[in-house]
Amino acid sequence: METMSRIFNVNADCRPELHYMADLSDKINKIKAMVDAGQYFTINRARQYGKTTTLQVLGEYLESDYTVISLDFQMISHADFEDEHSFAAAFSEEILDRVEKIPKQIQESLEAFTKRDNRSITLSVLFKCLIKWCKISEKKIVLIIDEADSATNNQVFLDFLSQLRGYYIRWGRTATFQSVILAGVYDIKNIRRKLRPENEHRINSPWNIAADFLVDMSFSVKEISKMLTDYESDYHTGMDIDEIARLLYDYTSGYPFLVSRICKLMDERIPGDRDFPDRRSTWTKKGFLYAVRILLSEKNTLFESLSGKLVEYPELKEILYKLLFQGQSIPYDPDDEAIDMAILFGFVKKENETVVIANRIFDTRLYNMFLALPKMQNLLA
Repeated sequence: METMSRIFNVNADCRPELHYMADLSDKINKIKAMVDAGQYFTINRARQYGKTTTLQVLGEYLESDYTVISLDFQMISHADFEDEHSFAAAFSEEILDRVEKIPKQIQESLEAFTKRDNRSITLSVLFKCLIKWCKISEKKIVLIIDEADSATNNQVFLDFLSQLRGYYIRWGRTATFQSVILAGVYDIKNIRRKLRPENEHRINSPWNIAADFLVDMSFSVKEISKMLTDYESDYHTGMDIDEIARLLYDYTSGYPFLVSRICKLMDERIPGDRDFPDRRSTWTKKGFLYAVRILLSEKNTLFESLSGKLVEYPELKEILYKLLFQGQSIPYDPDDEAIDMAILFGFVKKENETVVIANRIFDTRLYNMFLALPKMQNLLA
């Protein structure tokens, strides 16, 4: 009887003891080099692109050299961003919940800040406490915030960024964070897209200190192979690991959710089918292509997100229509907001200074999605 407990995960972050994972070591080493250099930066990628898992692995990797404050802004409610007193209280609570070893005097201050009726606790007071922590800490402190863009339509968040910016500028003269990493779908420099038009005047480049983040977050063939090797060690399917890893990359361009979803279908859904009685017959090119057909016909959180973005941002449809139905070559223009948005949400990627559909899975799924639109049916009639 098989007793293996690890699975291919497509929900939330991955844990090595529970899930088959791609080899992230190269990415983590490159990000750590940025931290070691004292850089502040954002990791912005499309939904379900492995950001949270990467931050989790990174945080654990950094702990030998740094004190890591790793927070998730999804855990701070909308009401907590109403004013700086509420935010300071919620932010302090998150630190107290997430960080195990806090100097006693800092912990006492943070506990005092959690009292929401204390109107004297402002962002500047909170930051003076955090900077004091940076000063007395034996290890330099790294601040990591996941889902940072969930708060970008709040003035308090912009003021929070301004505080980070202000202390960064004094880096070297005043104790401050060694590095700050903000992660989310939206790049902080593009937060205007999440603001209502009447509030756009509030933006004054609060995050223009950020270094360029150039680490490729997609899975390479080598990184996928590590995940398959671990699986093969457990189940001995006899698969050609190099072939399956290459197929996964060719169809997904390394999009983490798509890689894991296809593997999950091959592991859990297909074995036992009439044409695939066991795992040995499943982990073949034929089994892979069958998994792709299932993926393209199913509803999942990623495809629902893509569909939702087309409704929310109609300007994306024009670009996708030109690529899918007219075969146009669209030059990459960094100042074209529609193109920038299509890249931001993962629909397309830049390739040889042109814009192309991000991967073969999206190409087929989006094509079918467009064909289902009444307007498209009229155009093609």
